[in-house]
Amino acid sequence: QVQLVESGGGLVLAGGSLRLSCAASGTFFRINTMGWYRQAPGAQRELVATMTTGGSTSYADSVKGRFTISRDNAKNTVYLQMNSLRPEDTAVYFCNLDARATSAYYNQNYWGQGTQVTVSS
Repeated sequence: QVQLVESGGGLVLAGGSLRLSCAASGTFFRINTMGWYRQAPGAQRELVATMTTGGSTSYADSVKGRFTISRDNAKNTVYLQMNSLRPEDTAVYFCNLDARATSAYYNQNYWGQGTQVTVSS
């Protein structure tokens, strides 16, 4: 069974920082992309940042220069360092994993339960 366990959300003042972590448990033939998405109230879920096993990254324009994604491949863990936070960054942040687990016949997409990030002005 694959599980994604997120941590690090919370309440922070505008201009502050938070670091999110997501650890993937299970056994895998291959992990492709790990990343973060977010969903604000009344809005669609949107990509924040992703990172391939090889280290290629992709960021939403709104977070470029402020957020940094990183991975520890040995621990199957992905991090999101969020600096210069703004009230518009307030959302539930979801960890995402694209991988082929040993229990699966093909690549699948997995989601964490989400962690709330609230930025107050």
